Amino acid sequence: MQSLTDRSKIASDKKMSFLEKIYLPAIAKGMAITLKHFFKKKATISYPEQKREFSEVYRGQHVLKRDDIGRERCTACGLCAVACPAEAITMIAAERKPGEENLYREEKYAAVYEINMLRCIFCGDCEEACPKEAIFLTDRIVASQYEREPFIYGKDILLEPLDIEKRIDISKRQTESVLKFKENKRFAHNK
Repeated sequence: MQSLTDRSKIASDKKMSFLEKIYLPAIAKGMAITLKHFFKKKATISYPEQKREFSEVYRGQHVLKRDDIGRERCTACGLCAVACPAEAITMIAAERKPGEENLYREEKYAAVYEINMLRCIFCGDCEEACPKEAIFLTDRIVASQYEREPFIYGKDILLEPLDIEKRIDISKRQTESVLKFKENKRFAHNK
């Protein structure tokens, strides 16, 4: 039978020479490789003092965005929860009451919005599914903990602050075509 690949090798019963039996050349080659790496630049950094730069499209901690006026963008449509392959997002919708027009953008809003960060795989499907551009993944690292409970992030952690100077810039996460689309104010989505 003929083999399908050329990767198979025929084993030989060749006798080892004296140098091969005492392994000195193999040890010398291994030490040479070790010495060569000993003088190379180290790949590690001192983390608290030095920080590596992340890619512009790095997916880290989630943020629930506000519009220009400061109202919550999320309308609790549930598309992010449906798109999440890890089923990490849960929400409870509520109706906006009279007088809350400055808090919520639409008649419906998310009264409870939670992300289980232990389940999240940071795929970005939630931000792609959101029709209101309410949820984004930022360049922030999710802090580590020893308990499980702090990893369930609610609106108190996810919602960005009202102060415009403290808001998170997500323009690097958007492609040129999306930014060009957002410039056109005749679409209802951009109002």
